[in-house]
Amino acid sequence: MYARLSSIMFPLVTLLFIGSIVWGYQEHQEKNSVLIKAENQYQRAFHDLSHHMGNLHDQLGQTLAVSAASQGMQRKGLVNVWRLTSQAQNEINQLPLAMLPFNKAEEFLSRISSFAYRTSVRDLTKQPLTPEELKTMKSLYKTAESVNQQLGKVQDAVIADHLRWMDVEVAMASENSPHDNTIIDGFKAIDKQMGAYPENDWGPSAMSADRKLSAASLSGKEMTVDEIKKKAVEFLGRQSSGSVVKVKEDGSKTDLPAYSVSVKGKGDVSIQMDYTRKGGNLLWFMNPRDVTSRKLDFDTSRNKASQFLIRHGYKDMTPITYDEYDHVAVFTYVHTIEGVKIYPDKLTVRVALDNGEIVGLQASDHVFAQSQKLLTAGKPKVTKEKAQEGLNPEFRVEDYSLSVIENDMRQPVLCHEFLGKINDHRYRIFMSGETGLEENIEEIPDSEKVIY
Repeated sequence: MYARLSSIMFPLVTLLFIGSIVWGYQEHQEKNSVLIKAENQYQRAFHDLSHHMGNLHDQLGQTLAVSAASQGMQRKGLVNVWRLTSQAQNEINQLPLAMLPFNKAEEFLSRISSFAYRTSVRDLTKQPLTPEELKTMKSLYKTAESVNQQLGKVQDAVIADHLRWMDVEVAMASENSPHDNTIIDGFKAIDKQMGAYPENDWGPSAMSADRKLSAASLSGKEMTVDEIKKKAVEFLGRQSSGSVVKVKEDGSKTDLPAYSVSVKGKGDVSIQMDYTRKGGNLLWFMNPRDVTSRKLDFDTSRNKASQFLIRHGYKDMTPITYDEYDHVAVFTYVHTIEGVKIYPDKLTVRVALDNGEIVGLQASDHVFAQSQKLLTAGKPKVTKEKAQEGLNPEFRVEDYSLSVIENDMRQPVLCHEFLGKINDHRYRIFMSGETGLEENIEEIPDSEKVIY
């Protein structure tokens, strides 16, 4: 019996053993194939990065070499700088550097891209490169040269020593590893070089493009925890009755110190709010309760939102768009001055469609637009009729108004705003009140409803 059983089991076990070996070999081959593919992608991205950084250095040098009167060549050079920087940023994102401190290098490339783009899109015949901007470009040229030298050392080591990017990924993922790796050390050196670039040398173009929300632009005194708590209770009114209100300070070492407020009532839902420490301005609030039904129509919900804004001191705000999801209506409002819409000064209101309760407010744009004095409308030099002549003949105008928007240099511009359709899509086209030319074109998503 045992002989018969063994005669059956032995071939079966043998087949299983051979099968497991074959399966393991195939798995190993597939794993190696994936690793080789990933390594090839990393190597390609790295060598492309080195190539584009070299071209970036060359393009900066060529742009500096042309005459100050050659605005066409300067613009062409700046556009190429912007393109090459964007490609370099994309290639950095493809490398396994997520756990490596490389934020200074990424910020440096972002600033170059922004500087080149904002400078190239303006009319250089009317606004030529300033001495400060030329000085910035010279400094960029020198920094790019030193970065390329360091990249060249890393590239030489990768080629000569057959270094693998997969080893870099493993080294950075290891908690116990001292991260002693030629590639890692090289990129740390690059990040340090780029981070050494002077912050105040960027000039007006990049500064305006990279405007950050900062308490320096706000007015008012520094608020205490008790003062913010009182503001939150007054804002919420009956919603805060019987609730536990907690206030904690956030971002004390950042450009925008703020207070976070949590209002805990019945159930598991907590109302969240953020206030600026300076001036005590409400940036946003959210009541994340579930809204399970829709009982209110568009007009009723819009009236609820408008009454809420008036009640809380947000004056002269006009609804421009409406969206709806999960039984919540979302209205976008802009500030208006004598009928002129000030787009940088906007906020959004969320209305629960079951009972009309306001369950959200986003007001940070409004807070900082007020502080940055973007509220002057003025009078356009070009008439509505003259501006309309510049529209595509196939564009069907549905509505018109005067509006203030921000241009690529973050400067307020008075425009003739034409809202209409072309090619079965709805657009806002902003024609400059100064020149009559297109300042900006904005497509309106199908899901978003325009309020006339």
